[in-house]
Amino acid sequence: MEKLNHLKKSDSELAKLVEMETRRQQETLDLIPSENSVSNAVREAVGSRLMNKYSEGYPGKRYYAGNALIDEIELLAIERARNVFHLGKQWHVNVQPYSGSPANMAVYMALLNPGDTIMGMSLPFGGHLTHGWKVNFSGKLYRAVQYEVGRDGFLDYDDIEKLAKKEKPKIIVAGATAYPRMIEFEKFAKIAEAVGAYFMVDMAHIAGLVASGAHPSPFPHADVVTTTTHKTLRGPRGAIIFVNAKSETAKRNGIDIASAIDKAVFPGLQGGPHDNQTAAIAVCLKEAAAPEFKKYGKQIVKNAKALAKELQRLGFELVSGGTDNHLMLIDLTSLGISGKEAQDHLEKVGIVVNRNTVPFDTRSPFDPSGIRLGTPLLTTRGMKEKEMEMVAALIHAALTGGNKHDISKKVKDICRRFVL
Repeated sequence: MEKLNHLKKSDSELAKLVEMETRRQQETLDLIPSENSVSNAVREAVGSRLMNKYSEGYPGKRYYAGNALIDEIELLAIERARNVFHLGKQWHVNVQPYSGSPANMAVYMALLNPGDTIMGMSLPFGGHLTHGWKVNFSGKLYRAVQYEVGRDGFLDYDDIEKLAKKEKPKIIVAGATAYPRMIEFEKFAKIAEAVGAYFMVDMAHIAGLVASGAHPSPFPHADVVTTTTHKTLRGPRGAIIFVNAKSETAKRNGIDIASAIDKAVFPGLQGGPHDNQTAAIAVCLKEAAAPEFKKYGKQIVKNAKALAKELQRLGFELVSGGTDNHLMLIDLTSLGISGKEAQDHLEKVGIVVNRNTVPFDTRSPFDPSGIRLGTPLLTTRGMKEKEMEMVAALIHAALTGGNKHDISKKVKDICRRFVL
């Protein structure tokens, strides 16, 4: 249990809640693909005195005094970001976005005018809210057209190309929150080039896989790459924007793309950066450059494939028939239960997943037909393929009428063996 000595003295009520949440995380199997568990070093950076500083502006160009060391921290994070993803100086890096959605918003603000057309993956088919979904700013400020997966659960690049040529978007976004297959960035880039669009990749979910070589890199093909830092990259809640300063699309449009995106982040959308967050990003990037992280990223994928294979053997229907990355979608229609029911049943025995729509879902997003599972956090705990088979068996038992007490006991036993 974490030491919360000062918090206990000043606010025992909150300290108790933090302790309870810590215990919940330690005693449950978290299969939510967008969640992970950071190192003690990352947590120490987040909780450091850096949170006391105000640093509006960029290194060497701050609006407040006392930022010489903050400049060094930010420049260190930037250089480490380039190093982790093997990037040259042509890639400009901004580590100040507060999170993934503001990072994407900054890119749109820099490169688009309100009403311009953007094209991204539809939310019910695996995309993200900020890729043009109708209830989000991206679908309200811009004219959004959405591509989908086919009945087989895979992206159809011919259909995407036809849609792009018909709609002539100014920016095409590749990236997903619930797509279990590899994204072919080169094909997207060719489509974007054919219609004169910027090609943006939101690699929030797969950044750690890209860093470890477990997923193809978007960088040789994209004009802009955004990512969160708290999913497979296993860092704090934050974001990074990578900008190809030599973007041919930007040149044709007469835009200094790096400067435009920096200005969109600050002063366009944000005030001072969260310096403690920047420091923690620097820490996680150093960790991601280590040989151990390369093994970790590849083990995430091995575990996902093992979990998917065993779930299929037990009779579950997986969207697209499996996975290439860190996540999978289970269509529960044949079991006669909804995603929400399954999520609730599993949480009661200590297995944490999230309900999720499946392609062509006929149910409401609040009570959809599927659940989404991922292996980043279980892999962080040290689990491997053998444990994935055990987890699959526990999921099957929980959703097919198994004894809840016995399942809960087995979950706790696994958690004790693989301490978080």
